[in-house]
Amino acid sequence: MTDTADPDQTPDDDPPKRGGKLPLVLGLVGALVLGGGGFFAVWSGMILGPDKADHAAQEEKAGVPDMPDIAFVPLEPLTINLSDAGRHLRFRAELEVSASAQAEVEALLPRVVDVMNSYLRAIALEDLERPAALVRLRAQLLRRIQIVTGEGRVQDLLIMEFVLN
Repeated sequence: MTDTADPDQTPDDDPPKRGGKLPLVLGLVGALVLGGGGFFAVWSGMILGPDKADHAAQEEKAGVPDMPDIAFVPLEPLTINLSDAGRHLRFRAELEVSASAQAEVEALLPRVVDVMNSYLRAIALEDLERPAALVRLRAQLLRRIQIVTGEGRVQDLLIMEFVLN
């Protein structure tokens, strides 16, 4: 009888078993857990965060933050005739200015009102009825007012009343 088996291999020798995927999965899970824990420790300030004693001292020293140095300059209400059909715009606003520039801005109020009147009379009724009209109107008026009053004096235009009737 002819044996076709390999002469070097004995029937007792089994092919070498491969290691399971368990060590690889455990290593991956361990890496994720350690990475997540490290991220949380740094993010929450447990590691490499500010010293709590320094933070508490700064809060105690700072107390309540001071109010910004601003003042509000009211503008006279404007009523603008928009069309021949009798539509009107009632507009009232206030200017947010630095307190040191309040007197200078108040001295320029006639020019500010003139610029606002000119722009509001020139704008079309269809432009005022659009959903984003108030945002665009505020930006356009603020830029014109800042040009009249000079840079750095007027920070914002607060629209208090905007009524189309």
